[in-house]
Amino acid sequence: MRRAITIAALLLTATLAACGFQLRGAYNLPFKTLHTGLPDAQELHALIKRSVEAGSNTLVVNDIKDAEAQLRVLDNRQEKRVLSTSASGQAREYELIRVFGFQLVNKDNRALLPPSQIVLKRDITYSDSVVLSKESEEQLLWRDMQNDLVQQLLRRLSTARLREE
Repeated sequence: MRRAITIAALLLTATLAACGFQLRGAYNLPFKTLHTGLPDAQELHALIKRSVEAGSNTLVVNDIKDAEAQLRVLDNRQEKRVLSTSASGQAREYELIRVFGFQLVNKDNRALLPPSQIVLKRDITYSDSVVLSKESEEQLLWRDMQNDLVQQLLRRLSTARLREE
């Protein structure tokens, strides 16, 4: 019995390794300092700063003059669209959309990453009988989308290359 469990565990491990699975770890950002271009009081700024500094050797700085790279925010918005309605015309399902457009430039305003966009979408049902729980679910989805946005952003920032000329 133990031998079968051990073989199954080894087979599962080999399968995960073969498909390229790896735990999310530290990001290798090619710059030592970063300016986010977002207001310090904004929750997204705090989340990006915490993720960058916890997952890499890069520091997020407040003064753009101290930054080796600057994240320029080109678009930053949330949308909520009606997907379906009931026979009486009331919304029954919504689509939550999070759009974040950005570009990464160096001190000389040379592009390290071209203008890019991250678009996240989630669907949520709605019911008048459980309004409070649906509002809580929506807030949870927005928070999850923001966390997903930051992880995707860090993966893209890690692909930037500093050009020495």
